[in-house]
Amino acid sequence: MTLFKLQDGRNLDFVSNGSTSKSAILFHHGTPGECTGWLKWFGDIPKVAAIAASRPGYGLSDRRRDRNVASDIDNQRELLDHLGIESFVSIGWSGGGPHAINMTRDSRCKGAITLAGVGEWGNPDLDFLNGMGPENHEEFGAAVQGEESIEKWMQTNATAFKNVQGSDLIESFGGLIGEADKKALTAEVADLDAASYRRALSVSYLGWLDDDLAFVKPFGFNLAEVKKPVYVWQGDDDFMVPRAHSEWLAKHIPTAKLNFLPGHGHISLGESYRSEIIAQALEILG
Repeated sequence: MTLFKLQDGRNLDFVSNGSTSKSAILFHHGTPGECTGWLKWFGDIPKVAAIAASRPGYGLSDRRRDRNVASDIDNQRELLDHLGIESFVSIGWSGGGPHAINMTRDSRCKGAITLAGVGEWGNPDLDFLNGMGPENHEEFGAAVQGEESIEKWMQTNATAFKNVQGSDLIESFGGLIGEADKKALTAEVADLDAASYRRALSVSYLGWLDDDLAFVKPFGFNLAEVKKPVYVWQGDDDFMVPRAHSEWLAKHIPTAKLNFLPGHGHISLGESYRSEIIAQALEILG
């Protein structure tokens, strides 16, 4: 883990595999999440750089109030410039999905891959909450009422989750996971994921709060203008981000291709297809 000082004085918390390659895979974590959660992927990436940063307010990254999905490109561009990256593919899981797509607006980006990526709030052809577990209905119901409301939710829920252990994870997720994800959460996977959640929330819950506020307003960029290839991965046993979200993204991004995998959930998708997803990213990089 390294801290990078941004031009506006904030710290950005990031990890890399130490490669000096000018080509990279850039990872975007879910909600909540932080950069070290991707380290288990880094060992499978040969020859090119692997980079992940914690969004503002998570881990050791300083908060950036009133951010939206589009604004994240500024932090990422500064980091890529600092590391001398000349070409990259962007991968995002869950809440990181739209952040990965957002990076296609950078001229160095060759394409994006989303894993159960969240769709855009407020569109008539996407019932955002339909098919989500009851916990998400409560959480986004609070977020749409504004910062004061979601902060009250965070004070109860994020405060409890900041100490989660691997053995607690299935129970903590409640109605947000189905059988596929319960099977995917082996003791090893659960321990690694829980450690990442604890680190994400170790300083504050403000990254999670700001993510939720960003997801109940427009992304801030136009999906119809995406010109780079976007590969959309999704299962149908997902109660965090149901399949309708990926189907919606694939419908509204002209260059998107949907890879639908029946029987997979939100967590099992990446755990089961890590090598295939990395191979696809390397193919896009060329």
